[in-house]
Amino acid sequence: MAYTLHTRVGRSSIVFQIQTTFLYNELTARFRTFETSLSSEEPDIQVELYDFYGKPYDDGPVEMEDNGREHVYTRADYKLVTTPDYSIAKIYVHDDLALKHALINLYSAWLIHRRAGLLIHSSCVVEDNRAWMFAGPSGAGKSTVADLSVPRPILSDEATLLLFETDGSITIHDSPFRSEMEEACELLSRPLAGIHFLIQSQEVQRVGIRKADALIMLLDKVFYWEHNKLETAKMIALCKQAVERVPAYELYFQKNDTFWGVIS
Repeated sequence: MAYTLHTRVGRSSIVFQIQTTFLYNELTARFRTFETSLSSEEPDIQVELYDFYGKPYDDGPVEMEDNGREHVYTRADYKLVTTPDYSIAKIYVHDDLALKHALINLYSAWLIHRRAGLLIHSSCVVEDNRAWMFAGPSGAGKSTVADLSVPRPILSDEATLLLFETDGSITIHDSPFRSEMEEACELLSRPLAGIHFLIQSQEVQRVGIRKADALIMLLDKVFYWEHNKLETAKMIALCKQAVERVPAYELYFQKNDTFWGVIS
């Protein structure tokens, strides 16, 4: 049985053609769903989803191939085949982890191609109607910070959706690419107030950092698989735009919520 699912992520509309009930249930658990088309216009992204591919993730890399007609990304647990503009794709997955990572791969590439935004390996929490991002390497405490921040609204706990607005501002939108907190946020978006790079410490303090340093620290936090010099240049330019628009800090924190005292 095939299913059709209409959804919206940030400002982009996506239509999924889904081949199995398992995949349909996984998507409806994460994405805001619409039973009918969002508009009479063509969706921004069209995706065909297939199950029963490959094997469980084995820590291997994503391999990329560009033959001029399509981009092909392959990992042990998923295969993504997309048109050069990332608007039409076929995804083959092994399990729910593969599905999430393949969709992050596709949507991040789509955003960067259009210079519209970034998916950043971070969590993001709303305080006083402003969004605060918390980035760092694996194990730095991104999900921990999100968990400690409840009942504040959580826009992301793993992959933050950052969009550039026409007026020059930056907004963070509710991200369906979640790790542990699977429920969608009641807030759809909030303006980005600042970026924090996490450092676990016995003391709690926030230290401002230079924009050049913030750029270097942000570059490897973007979900991006290098395959094309032009797309890489776009990604770098978007990161530079982000750190020029909002302040960045190193946040030294303990595993409790006292860090909010130095933020707000």
